[in-house]
Amino acid sequence: MKETRIFSKNSTFQKFEVLKTNRNKRYRYHEFLVEGVRSLNEAVKNHWKIKSFLYDKNNLSGWAEDMINRVETDLNFWLAPDLMKELSGKEETSELMAIIEMREDKLDQVILSDNPFIVLFDRPSNKGNLGTMIRSCDALGADMLIITGHGVDLYDTDVVVSAMGSFFNLPVIRISDNKTLFAYMEELKKRYAGFITIGTTAHNEKPIYSANLTLPLMLMMGNETMGLNKEFKEYCDLLCTIPMSEKSYATSFNVSCAASILMYEITRQRGRNL
Repeated sequence: MKETRIFSKNSTFQKFEVLKTNRNKRYRYHEFLVEGVRSLNEAVKNHWKIKSFLYDKNNLSGWAEDMINRVETDLNFWLAPDLMKELSGKEETSELMAIIEMREDKLDQVILSDNPFIVLFDRPSNKGNLGTMIRSCDALGADMLIITGHGVDLYDTDVVVSAMGSFFNLPVIRISDNKTLFAYMEELKKRYAGFITIGTTAHNEKPIYSANLTLPLMLMMGNETMGLNKEFKEYCDLLCTIPMSEKSYATSFNVSCAASILMYEITRQRGRNL
């Protein structure tokens, strides 16, 4: 195991900082910074490439030592305690952080189930909502989450933290070109009999519980403020809504909350054990 000591804010430490804070630099290096026991365990379990571990060698638990000794990396870094504290985003400094390699966005590499259930999130604008969406998709059995358009960065530290370990367990694919997305959906319609695309709306459309959600499907969730892209809405086979109480002052749900309700209805109709 190769190891380098860092006891000052040199250029290497500055790279760690920009991986945490700078979207453009993350994509230049094709790497991102991760901390948290659950996230690191899931990253290793799901075979993400760990480029480096960051730690204070004088403050390691048995779990951290085992992780460092067991997982193959390119180069590890022993940081001074004050540098670990400055880099960590937690109140109690993380004992172990990792630099992890990003994965390629390739739809054809995602293995779908026999009766696929895919979720699309159009132009997410809130880090917490994206992280929660990832967590809900994982918890409720979605095959994959697709992110479209320009939105918050999937690899932002806040997204990874809010998704918890689900970030590394659920395939999440970013698609910037709608033509690629529509071509993929047409392919799914050929591969899976009855495949439908379901859009969501706050207007008085078909209640979600009255739709047949046992078919292979893609559920499309819109941007937090602008809703679902018009082009996506026009492509949908069906537009559904979550019925709300007539006495309610609220007119809509938070997007991640709505997604969880809709996904639960899908799993309920399919009789899937959660």
